[in-house]
Amino acid sequence: MIRVRALEPDDAPVVASWIDGPEALVAWSGKTGFTWPFDGRQLLDLRASDPARRLLVATDPDGSLVGHVGLRGEPGGASVRLGMVLVAPAARGRGRGAAMVEAALGVAFADPAVERVELGVYAHNGSARRIYERLGFRAGRVYPRSILVGDEWWTSVTMSLPREAWSPSA
Repeated sequence: MIRVRALEPDDAPVVASWIDGPEALVAWSGKTGFTWPFDGRQLLDLRASDPARRLLVATDPDGSLVGHVGLRGEPGGASVRLGMVLVAPAARGRGRGAAMVEAALGVAFADPAVERVELGVYAHNGSARRIYERLGFRAGRVYPRSILVGDEWWTSVTMSLPREAWSPSA
């Protein structure tokens, strides 16, 4: 069973080590302003600069880190933005991404004021989109030319999960 907990300072360099290049950094962090080479200090600085953002790590039952996810309350409190979803390279392909997102949704929806969780995903990230769709997210607005990565424009898609469509597993 995957659990999520708050990111601790010793976790940050481990998470940073999972990012293997500038494109992977953008795919994970979007427009957060991180720079390459990426290190754990940038992640801790982001947390310190944005108190509305909750940075979480996912752990296996033995306590080993297997992922990272962020939650940020949106103004008004009815919506939470899920982002910065990353599964450790050694843990990929074993269902941990879906389990981690589901655990993060449990954290978000534990607040009775939260009516929906939203996220942004790059259109070419089919594996992430399939996970989100399986968990009940539906695609909304599409942003062509959302970000320039190298010499290629990436399109992003906003996805949303209303509370009434969320169905936590037992």
